[in-house]
Amino acid sequence: MDAFLSHLAHERRLSAQTLTNYRRDLTRIGDWRQRQGLAHWEDLVQEDVRRYVAWRHRGGTSGKTLQRELSALRSLYRYLLRERLVGANPVEGVRAPKSPRKLPTTFEADQLCSLLDHAPDDTLVLRDTAMIELFYSSGLRLSELVSVNLGDIDMEDGSLDVLGKGAKTRRVPVGTQAREAIHRWMRVRANFAGTDESALFVSQRGNRIHPRTVQQRLQQWAATQGAGRKLHPHLLRHSFASHLLESSGDLRAVQELLGHANISTTQIYTHLDFQHLAQVYDQAHPRARKKR
Repeated sequence: MDAFLSHLAHERRLSAQTLTNYRRDLTRIGDWRQRQGLAHWEDLVQEDVRRYVAWRHRGGTSGKTLQRELSALRSLYRYLLRERLVGANPVEGVRAPKSPRKLPTTFEADQLCSLLDHAPDDTLVLRDTAMIELFYSSGLRLSELVSVNLGDIDMEDGSLDVLGKGAKTRRVPVGTQAREAIHRWMRVRANFAGTDESALFVSQRGNRIHPRTVQQRLQQWAATQGAGRKLHPHLLRHSFASHLLESSGDLRAVQELLGHANISTTQIYTHLDFQHLAQVYDQAHPRARKKR
C-alpha cells in the first residue's frame, strides 16, 4: 500500500487529499478481502470484486462512491501488474451500479450580482466578498482558492495561475469586479497577516485561511445578505460554469476554465437551460426553420 501511494504521489503527482481518498477506499476493500479469507491481493478474482460491489450496494452505498472505489482498486492492480506482483487485473470488466444524475442548483446571475453589489461594512466582510468574487469570477475549487498566493494574480492583465488537481496548472481570467474586491481587501490585509505570510486570504490569526473557515464564512455572508439559501464554494463554481455555458455554448472553453481533464466531466457538471437549447436547435437544425 505504501509503495503504491508513493507511486501516486511522486510519479502521478496526485494531491494529498486524493491520496487520502485512495488509502481510505483501499483499506476498506482490503479489510473486506481479509474477512473473506483472501490473505493477499493476488488472491482476489473478478467474482470477488463483483461480490464486494453487491455487498456495498445492498448496504446503501451509491453508485458514484462505488465507481470511485473501483477506480482506486483498478489503479492499484495496474501498479501491481507493472511491478509483476499479480498476473491479472480482477477489476477490469466490473462496473458500478448507475446512479441518477442530479443537476446541482445554481444562483441566478442577477440574484448573485445583486448580493455582491452590497457595500462591505467591515474588514472581514471585505475579505469574504473578495473570496466570493474570485470564486465566481474564475470558477475555482475550494482548495484552489485557499492556495492562492500574493503573486499568483496578475492585476494588469487580469489572470490567475491556478494549481489544480493532479498538480496541473492552468491560467484563468479574473474579472474586473473580482480585482476591485481584491484591491479593497489588500488595503486592510496587513492588519491581519504577518510580513512573511504569502497567502492572499488569511484568517484573523494571520495565517493562511482554512477551507472549513471559508465554508463557514460563506454561509454567514449569505445569511447576512439575505440570500435565502446556503452558499458554498461548489455552488459558486457551478454557477460560474452554468452561466458561462448558457451564454456562450462553448463547452470546450468551460472545460479549460474548470480544469477538467475530460470533457465528459464538464457535460455532467454543467447544464444548459431549455431556452438556450431551443435557440441552438432553431438555429442549427435544417428542419426547424420555415423555408423562405
